Amino acid sequence: MNYGRKTPSTYRSNPSVYSHATGRSSTNLHSKMSRSTRSVRIPWYQRPLLKNNQYIDIQKGAMLIGLFAIFLSLFTIASSVFDIYCYAMAAPGSTHYGYYIISDEFVYVGNKHVRNMLIVFDLFSLIMALINFVTSVLLCVALRKEYERKVMPWLWTFAVFTVWRALALIFFAIVNDLYFAYNVIMVMLWSIFCLLSIYGSGPWSIRMFLRIWWISP
Repeated sequence: MNYGRKTPSTYRSNPSVYSHATGRSSTNLHSKMSRSTRSVRIPWYQRPLLKNNQYIDIQKGAMLIGLFAIFLSLFTIASSVFDIYCYAMAAPGSTHYGYYIISDEFVYVGNKHVRNMLIVFDLFSLIMALINFVTSVLLCVALRKEYERKVMPWLWTFAVFTVWRALALIFFAIVNDLYFAYNVIMVMLWSIFCLLSIYGSGPWSIRMFLRIWWISP
């Protein structure tokens, strides 16, 4: 027996076969290592291009923008069908009799080439909205199952859709009379939608694009 020597206590700690370090000492060692790791300065060229938002991470933000894209597609389909119907009803030389719920005074009836361009914008917006609706649904499914490769179709279609709708908004605001409430409301709504599309999908799209094409094998 070794008198005067105390056996190390294993109370509230797991004894190790390699050392007699207690749980408290290992915790202190881990905290020191974490502090030293945080104190290391990362060079600017090794820092991440984009960081998570303070309130929401990339995964949840991607899901929210996917749901927003579905809503925007449905809104575009409804508004494009309504605009095409109004252009057909207010065609130059057409005559209508009876009482109607809405008036066609806000519809552009000036130059035929400008009117045809407005119809073309609505037709292509309708087609792109249908495509964007399908890719947005696939995006939500891919995010739930973490299929990164299946996100790429949505990245391309939503980018083209956003650029097209921004051009349509500029053309619509220039040629139409903003005296009427419908035209003013549509310009305000699409301005908000375009800003949300750029702000909401831009950083996440760039990060996902870089991750898929540069990092993934």
